[in-house]
Amino acid sequence: MGETTMIQTLSKRQAGRRKFGKALLLLGLCLVPLAALAQTQIYDSKTKKWVNYDKRKARQYFARNNQVPEAFRRQMVPFRTAEVPGTIIIDGNQHFLYLVQPGGQAIRYGIGVGREGFGWAGIVRVGRTAEWPTWTPPPEMVARDPNAAKWAGGMPGGPDNPLGARALYLYEGDNDTIYRIHGTVEPWTIGLDVSSGCIRMNNDDIIDLHSRVGVGAKVIVLMQGAALYKGV
Repeated sequence: MGETTMIQTLSKRQAGRRKFGKALLLLGLCLVPLAALAQTQIYDSKTKKWVNYDKRKARQYFARNNQVPEAFRRQMVPFRTAEVPGTIIIDGNQHFLYLVQPGGQAIRYGIGVGREGFGWAGIVRVGRTAEWPTWTPPPEMVARDPNAAKWAGGMPGGPDNPLGARALYLYEGDNDTIYRIHGTVEPWTIGLDVSSGCIRMNNDDIIDLHSRVGVGAKVIVLMQGAALYKGV
């Protein structure tokens, strides 16, 4: 792909644990649940070794630097794909979201993705967008998470809202998939497997992405182990 990545993810695929409605079959890729056991690593320039990047180390790094590691910061990178500019391509293995640009380039953002049992893949579209969105946890989350139950009727947008500053709502045809690309109140979680299937970004990045992407934009979420260098 011509890109030197500072992240590598060791992942192991296993059968999906959940079913998310009818299958989406578009261009040969279905909207399907994935269960992934992944360990993010980052390169330590001092020791010149790859080191595990878990929740504890992520919080420590963010506390020291007030930002995520360099690889997860927004940057322009070479990117080969057959997709048109404006397409969003999400590589959950590497914890990157790419916004395709003209001339074989893409804007790369660091992301947090679904934890084990909550990964998924498919081709969807941006059905709507929102600034400082209301968060309404799905019934499944309300049932399993007492902290979410009190917001079953919706949590107003604001600095404490789990969806952060902006949200892109992902649709299958005319139906809301319940998945979003959104901001977060926990910026240290970028680069980790932490969500219930949504794609989270730090607030500065989701504001930037929101300003560049409109309703109808194509979103490709790659299956575990997909090879970006082959194009999509």
